Amino acid sequence: MTLPAHAEIVVIGGGIIGCSTAYHLARDHKADVVLLEQGKLTSGSTWHAAGLVGQLRSSASITRVLKYSVDLYKGLEAETGLATGWKMTGCLRLATNADRWIEYKRLATTAKSFGMDMQLLSPAEVKTMWPLLETGDLVGASWLPTDGQASPSDITQSLAKGARMHGARLFEDVRVTGFDFRDGRITTVKTNRGDITCDKVVNCAGQWARQVGALAGINVPLQPVKHQYIITEKINGLATDAPTIRDPDRRTYFKEEVGGLVMGGYEPNPQAWTTDLPGGDVPDDWEFRLFDDDYDHFEQHMEQAIARVPALETAGVKQMINGPESFTPDGNFILGVAPECANMFVGAGFNAFGIAAGGGAGWVLAQWVIGGEAPFDLWVVDIRRFSDLHRDRQWVRDRTLEAYGKHYTIGFPHEEYVTGRPRIVSPLYERLQKHRAVFGSKLGWERPNWFAPEGVEPKDIYSMGRQNWFSPVGDEHRHVREHVGIFDQSSFAKYEMTGADAVKALDWICANDISKPVGRLTYTQLLNTRGGIEADLTVARLDEERFYVVTGTGFRTHDFSWIGDHVGKELDVTLTDVTEHFGTLSLMGPRARDVLAAVTDADVSNTAFPFGHVREISIAGHTIRALRITYVGELGWELHVPIAATGEIFDTLMAAGKGYNIRPIGYRALESLRLEKGYRAWGSDITPNDTPQEAGLGWAVKLRKNTDFLGRRALESISGAALKKRFAGFTVDDCETVLLGRETILRNNEPVGYLTSGGYGYTIGKNIGYGYVRNADGVSDDFLASGDYELVVAMERTPAKIHLEPLYDPVGEKIRA
Repeated sequence: MTLPAHAEIVVIGGGIIGCSTAYHLARDHKADVVLLEQGKLTSGSTWHAAGLVGQLRSSASITRVLKYSVDLYKGLEAETGLATGWKMTGCLRLATNADRWIEYKRLATTAKSFGMDMQLLSPAEVKTMWPLLETGDLVGASWLPTDGQASPSDITQSLAKGARMHGARLFEDVRVTGFDFRDGRITTVKTNRGDITCDKVVNCAGQWARQVGALAGINVPLQPVKHQYIITEKINGLATDAPTIRDPDRRTYFKEEVGGLVMGGYEPNPQAWTTDLPGGDVPDDWEFRLFDDDYDHFEQHMEQAIARVPALETAGVKQMINGPESFTPDGNFILGVAPECANMFVGAGFNAFGIAAGGGAGWVLAQWVIGGEAPFDLWVVDIRRFSDLHRDRQWVRDRTLEAYGKHYTIGFPHEEYVTGRPRIVSPLYERLQKHRAVFGSKLGWERPNWFAPEGVEPKDIYSMGRQNWFSPVGDEHRHVREHVGIFDQSSFAKYEMTGADAVKALDWICANDISKPVGRLTYTQLLNTRGGIEADLTVARLDEERFYVVTGTGFRTHDFSWIGDHVGKELDVTLTDVTEHFGTLSLMGPRARDVLAAVTDADVSNTAFPFGHVREISIAGHTIRALRITYVGELGWELHVPIAATGEIFDTLMAAGKGYNIRPIGYRALESLRLEKGYRAWGSDITPNDTPQEAGLGWAVKLRKNTDFLGRRALESISGAALKKRFAGFTVDDCETVLLGRETILRNNEPVGYLTSGGYGYTIGKNIGYGYVRNADGVSDDFLASGDYELVVAMERTPAKIHLEPLYDPVGEKIRA
């Protein structure tokens, strides 16, 4: 077949993700789609995938994506006439210790929060369902009856046929060799069989996605890892409808196949696939190929599997599969529009659950390509969660292997990665080490999570209950409430927008009014076309045509890209990332003004320097941007200092604050402080799924001004209508309860939502959680106030009290003191 000269959308890659994306683009959007596969369909890694299909993830949105996959696979054969091999066998997840059992109880609660029926079974019930299992070491198991298994190649071929039925054109043996650009956008896809002009490109090239991206100057941080499993001969007594098994404490999985078993695992010492080609690239001709069997490496799984299924000891092995799978540095797959190129989208890095995700990922990626924005909250898989750090191939490789090794480990709360650290440190790193800081990492930055008192080992000791930092963090929390603390927040992402049209540009992007006089600060959200919250940040007006924008560490690429993408190209505006230009020291607490006044000649009185203002002041001979704002609910300033002067200014503040009992404070205390104050966290409490009105942030939206802004039309369309969900706070008196998020909210014994975040408030002495209360008929004040509330925590009910105002200083007197 001859390639067309033009297509609206070119999809690169004929595995399950590419075929699913092409199918949904053609079926749902009637798009003019061409799919290019360098070999044959499925010939990369799809054909040798194990084919387990699970649905539950910690994200409601990703669970929704995986549930869609299952629904699609159920009905695809009826549409296309090609079987998919789908079997809804259900899945048993085995637990052999107390921590794993608590994890499963939390997962079962999460499942119910997301509308899924996960059950907890006894060892005897597991034995009845799977007689060949050795269950003597089990505490129990979770059971999700709607999980299953499928044939990866059959599903992909069925999706490919469906795509063709809806008008997509699929071409095999066509290799992409490069791209032509105009004004930063791809105009032409160049191949070994001719060029195709196009409007958009979707990179679904699997283990080649990094290399295809590199042809366009785009970074796709993934690493192929060797993954092995065996297929056995028929095993007597194994039912053809046996549930799939995940045995994470033994790091193995099982599924029935033609009367035998497929068995594989996730070892703690995985093997990266790095070739001798430049950059360690994957060879172009790696088609339907495998590595040599490596029984020495696989022995660790075989030993554990035989202990779990003794019949394996005498079962014949038909085949070992040893093939590459694409993994990512955080274990989540990659979707979305590349920050480096406005019309290249990516769907790759599926961490061995590409079959489970394939149907749903193609569904949402197609919507993203057509609509220009994610159809709902997909932040955890958004390619813009990465940064320039992820261009370092060795760092990505090391971190990805660590993530692979954690595939089946217990998911302890607050657990940190350890590889590739320290990578980025603030000038205070060594000083804070001397204060016994225990660091966490965010987008490569080392940040102090807490400070260990003398006699306490400065390291995290993970558990499912209260962890070893609970009491020291409480001391830090109280110190900020009663004295003064200093936070190193130098990792904040920081931008400057300048130009004659800066006000016009920000006025369109920002939901709040940023057209305040020079010297004012504005907290604002950035909204999508649905009125959902794509970002929340602080905008400081430094001059008539100069603004300073501050946002969270992890959102650096995302927020910069969102702003850049939505500034009109005709506007006279320059957006610059100045993150590394400034360190940030947040001086917070009732004695913060005393300390600041001692180190500057500037008038920092409440009259001269009120809340919500920005001033340039001098400290130790350096010009400082002082922002009077807080995320802890106390009097305080963010001091944005020249990065090279950060250490000197920290020392100056510490010396001046000695008489006021100043001390450094970590991010875990910051979290508990913000929970008491009711400040929302983007990515959990507020997301692209939530409008400001639903989140209780309507006060920060300029609907009363006759000014158009992105998202206004969507907000106006629901204005005056009853909200179907509303953000609320909850407290639990039982101090032994641990709230983390995703706990089910019960109102009058009926589920009405789940927590988006949780923690402990040391000032009020209670557990605190936040979440959205939902009701199809509307959530009024009376509806909220009239209910009796409980939270389901690890499958246990506990009484809760609802709160619609901040738990600490509800009228804001302290921050304006």
